[in-house]
Amino acid sequence: MLDLLKNRIILSLMGSMFFLQLGVWIRNFTILLYVIEKTNKNPIAISLISIAEYGPILIFSFIGGALADRWRAKKTMIWCDFLSAISVFLIFLTLLIGSWKVIFLSTLLSTIFSQVSVPASVKMFKTHLEDRYIQPAIALNQTIIATFMIMGPVIGTIVYQYFGVYQSFLLIGSLFLLSVLSLLFLPNDKKEKVEISKPNLFKELRIGFQYIRNKKELLLLGVCFSIAGLAIGLIQPLNVFIVIENLNLDKSFLSVLLMINGLGMIVGGVVSLIVANKVSVHKSLLFSVILTALAVSIIGFSKIVWITLMAQFIYGLCLPIIQISINTVLLRNTDEKFIGRVNGLITPLYTGSMILTILISGMVKNHLSLVSIFQISAIFFLIAVIFILPLKNNDGSKNFDKERANSY
Repeated sequence: MLDLLKNRIILSLMGSMFFLQLGVWIRNFTILLYVIEKTNKNPIAISLISIAEYGPILIFSFIGGALADRWRAKKTMIWCDFLSAISVFLIFLTLLIGSWKVIFLSTLLSTIFSQVSVPASVKMFKTHLEDRYIQPAIALNQTIIATFMIMGPVIGTIVYQYFGVYQSFLLIGSLFLLSVLSLLFLPNDKKEKVEISKPNLFKELRIGFQYIRNKKELLLLGVCFSIAGLAIGLIQPLNVFIVIENLNLDKSFLSVLLMINGLGMIVGGVVSLIVANKVSVHKSLLFSVILTALAVSIIGFSKIVWITLMAQFIYGLCLPIIQISINTVLLRNTDEKFIGRVNGLITPLYTGSMILTILISGMVKNHLSLVSIFQISAIFFLIAVIFILPLKNNDGSKNFDKERANSY
């Protein structure tokens, strides 16, 4: 643990992640609350925020991953965060003299830049970290994200209410610049051999697809991520009905439910950090998925408050362990040349699957009982176990088929 916190690369990346998460959450709630005020709670305007946030992930993720593979990781991350900061400051100036609707561009541009920056940071992990640091570093990263899932809405709301939209945007841009400052402490990118004829972007995208198709481990991870996304998205909008219908409580109790879930996510990240390199990634993934299925099933059946809260805590506890385990296996089983494209293709599978079932969950609720829906979600998680089992002997760092990677 002490070695981890002394590692220059990890400290720099985690510092950048802290400032980015703080900036993103303040941005999200500044935009949300400002749009609510300006449109008098117009649901279409509010939904545009989600489109601006999730749309680029589905559209630009794989392209961003390919660009991250082509470019040097450190410079790519610095430029993406710097351009995000500049875009925030430009939108601030536009707000002063122009239409307030330009505020949607802040989320859109920042999310587009992150589709290149995120795979570049994964590439940095792969390139510069020893194998023993990979899983704990991912766990630390996930713990920061989970912490902001609880604290982010509170901080974002307070900042907006205290400073207002203009000063909030100045703060957001400054936080993105602090992320750039953190990244400057990263070691310089390794010099790569200059290729006489570098393939064009579309050919590299095609090669990336071929690489993933020929790697059994990556195909299995993609399926696991997709099934997890379907399971999570199906029940995510329905927690309010758990409070109202199952527990017979006021809808305000939903905040307690979400807080317990978020607390479980933080603990899950810390647990992953502690047991990293002590328990095999395969066992962590398998156990956490089975436990998640059990927790989801209990949430659907339970009519008792303390049992529901306990199941919500376990559900939150397991989610980061699942994500950390999948990302660790992905990183260990992907050649450095393909990190960006693999990350850029598999991550949207999770996001896209989750969005799909979020969109239909309301319609499903009109035809099925709450208990049935949560049992279907639990079954999805159990189906994922089928695809996890073949990974048993493929979660180590010695599974790279470098000769095959070099042949592309």
